Amino acid sequence: MQTEKVIDYIVNWLKDYATKAGVKGFVIGVSGGVDSGVVSTLCAKTGLEVLLLEMPIRQKQDQVNRAQEHIKDLEKKFPNVKGKTINLTPVFETFEDMVEDHIEGRWTNNLALANTRSRFRMVTLYYFGQLHGLLVCGTGNKVEDFGIGFYTKYGDGGVDVSPIADLYKTEVYELAKALNLIESIQNAIPTDGLWDADNKTDEDQIGASYPELEKIQKEWGTKTEADYSGRDLEVFQIFSKMNKAAQHKMNPIPVCDIPEEWRS
Repeated sequence: MQTEKVIDYIVNWLKDYATKAGVKGFVIGVSGGVDSGVVSTLCAKTGLEVLLLEMPIRQKQDQVNRAQEHIKDLEKKFPNVKGKTINLTPVFETFEDMVEDHIEGRWTNNLALANTRSRFRMVTLYYFGQLHGLLVCGTGNKVEDFGIGFYTKYGDGGVDVSPIADLYKTEVYELAKALNLIESIQNAIPTDGLWDADNKTDEDQIGASYPELEKIQKEWGTKTEADYSGRDLEVFQIFSKMNKAAQHKMNPIPVCDIPEEWRS
């Protein structure tokens, strides 16, 4: 990939969009992962106002450390960048206590609660975005957003612009290297950071690595299940199942169209 051309293209796209929208810049949630690391750096390079929010909710310390290190690195390199930590743990735990009686099984493994973390962060991003005249910038990549739908509806999927949604995860890592992100971000193992019980990686949850998923997505629509065998077949089945289940995230909200003749 021609990384420098891609970087310049995205930076110019972001700056042009923000200028036409009449906003001051961007607000981004920084998790300590490579996607948010790349997106926040691309936004910083626009020269527009950039607010980086770290929003821990019982976060693992290594994730917090990476996020903080990255924010400090960008603040040092770009005068238009400011970082802020909003500890959402008390907000989340208050909500968790309120709904505890309705949770079946171990609440630390409850998917609805995991997604609630992401939705609290979305609300926080939009609060600061509206407060300061900033666009909420998404950090989803192509596999997550348009392949398997590995994001929270109205959580990290609730954004104004998506600058890397046409890039595969492996390409995002290429940009991270070209942008000279801190080593801990470049080497970070992908994780959504939404779980308490253990440090679940994306691969643990999905059952396949991003390179494996990318191979299937690049061939999606041109090959069928019958074209695969062995591990490729397993990954195809994972991709197919998740893609089907995530269509409600990727497609517009269904609208019940009323027959026009009934309006008179």
